[in-house]
Amino acid sequence: MTAIYEFEGKTLCDTNSVLGEGPTYDPATDTVWWFNILGKELHELTLSSGAKKVHALPMMASVLARIDSKRQLLATEEGLFVRDVADGKLTFYAALENDMPENRSNDGRTHPSGALWIGTMSKRAENQAGSIYHVASGGKVTKIFAGISIPNSICFSPDGTIGYYTDTRISRLMRVMVDPQTGLPSGEPIVMVDSMEDPGGIDGSVCDADGYIWNARWGAGVVDRYSPDGLRIARYKVPAAQPSCPAFIGKDADRLAVTTAWEGLDETARSTQPQAGALLELGVAVKGVFDPAFVI
Repeated sequence: MTAIYEFEGKTLCDTNSVLGEGPTYDPATDTVWWFNILGKELHELTLSSGAKKVHALPMMASVLARIDSKRQLLATEEGLFVRDVADGKLTFYAALENDMPENRSNDGRTHPSGALWIGTMSKRAENQAGSIYHVASGGKVTKIFAGISIPNSICFSPDGTIGYYTDTRISRLMRVMVDPQTGLPSGEPIVMVDSMEDPGGIDGSVCDADGYIWNARWGAGVVDRYSPDGLRIARYKVPAAQPSCPAFIGKDADRLAVTTAWEGLDETARSTQPQAGALLELGVAVKGVFDPAFVI
């Protein structure tokens, strides 16, 4: 039976993003990074000082991967770009779907090998218009899964041997064996969690040090925790109906941040959940792992 917990966390940043997404944490600088995809913004919050910056972007972007202390990799609607941390300059790195300008990037994460998995979707959320790609060192891009409407939940077991992903539209969490040296799938995906009949949909996820999956359930206002065999063992309520993605934060990766969104909410719905679009902290102790750096 799933244990259900009321929200005991706090708001880390009350800037209300239309579509908050793609959170990640840099332990070297104690900084949380995340996107307001539809607002074309990259947000930066230093936890120790509370200093906050918002960086305007020339295009929609959704995923940031640390390369080193000076560079980041950004996944955007126009492909992959290297971002200079000091001045924000973007340098083109690799194309994703040059022949599909109606698509944009969505969820993604670096594999322990240093490769990136990145999903794409239609800007109008058309059925099965998106895919998931593997991006290797040197900018080699390989399509690994196709026919996905809203790719999400990309994360990996700590040893890099298992990958997870979903199509939020059908809300089935998929599990696939992965080569730990390359980050490429080494088997066929299987359904690990089928939650099509539950309210909301499986959105972004992270996998903790014990292999448990923490998932933001869009439309249900909760973060769920699944065991490695797919059993939902805990559900944590959040004060926003549309949580989008969690991230392990803090110097010991023992805290959990969650991005949220107010996209699609009318004025009445927004008035009843003023924290919609904010960056939240769940308020529970976790045993997290940091996202690996992208090997360029």
